[in-house]
Amino acid sequence: MIANGRYVPILAANEGAWKVKIWDDEKMFRINKEDVELELLLLAIFRLSGYDFRQYMKSSIMRRVQNRLSLERLSSITSLTEKIIHDEAYLNKILSDFSINVTEMFRDPAFFKAFRNEVVALLKDLPEIRIWHAGCSTGEEVYSMAILMEEEGLGSKTKIYATDMNENVLAKAERGIIPLQKMQLYTKNYLLAGGKKSFSEYYTADCEAAYLNPDLLKHVVFAQHNLVTDRSFNEFHVIVCRNVLIYFNVDLQARVFHLFNESLSPGGFLGLGSKESIRTDIKSFEDFNPIEKIFRKKNRK
Repeated sequence: MIANGRYVPILAANEGAWKVKIWDDEKMFRINKEDVELELLLLAIFRLSGYDFRQYMKSSIMRRVQNRLSLERLSSITSLTEKIIHDEAYLNKILSDFSINVTEMFRDPAFFKAFRNEVVALLKDLPEIRIWHAGCSTGEEVYSMAILMEEEGLGSKTKIYATDMNENVLAKAERGIIPLQKMQLYTKNYLLAGGKKSFSEYYTADCEAAYLNPDLLKHVVFAQHNLVTDRSFNEFHVIVCRNVLIYFNVDLQARVFHLFNESLSPGGFLGLGSKESIRTDIKSFEDFNPIEKIFRKKNRK
């Protein structure tokens, strides 16, 4: 029978099933409570900072929250919410945790090789080429595109807009400084992407870091932009947004695709990450090189 909202055993034979039922109910209560705590945390972050993570993939956000709880030795998400409300340093920590900073130069070299061999020829006759790197993180893929366009003889008429929601990573990107231990991988990626020179021509180095040649960045504009809340700010011939959409839920992905559609000129190109694709209900783009996740905005009839 049921007493006070809980199952009470009538026969000893049912004792095992009763214990399982109680455990399942308590586990479900804990899960539901945690969901509420997470919703309140994300609301607090939005109200305090203007950054809206409420439509990010819950599993991704929860991993980052649990990691922060472990680092701070906090017992609950509610404790973290109290911290960020009363201590701006904690708010900045969690904003940094939520920022997506996984990147490398010529990441997925086959993408850059396909862009070089298939897309560049369709851009060459434009009087100016505008490229938007959305969610650029610390800038490695922006540097890669700048090198590629320079090698194709288009560097002087290409303007690259590199944006991210995180001001700290943008500051790093603007400096053009790369830890030296990464350069071996980046050299390999560059060659696999169809690089035409010695990669070392694009930087100087000391015992700690590589410093990109300043000329590479003179046609790059770094600026803060939030894909979740901000609008289109120009018309582009190419948008590159790789390995960002996988962190967004379905509704937010649809909004971002609408933003990209608004921001691309007819026939413009969209480059996504290796695990991303255009959803079937998004009708404004067509496949260009679906293997390397390059898509093209349909021309208006």
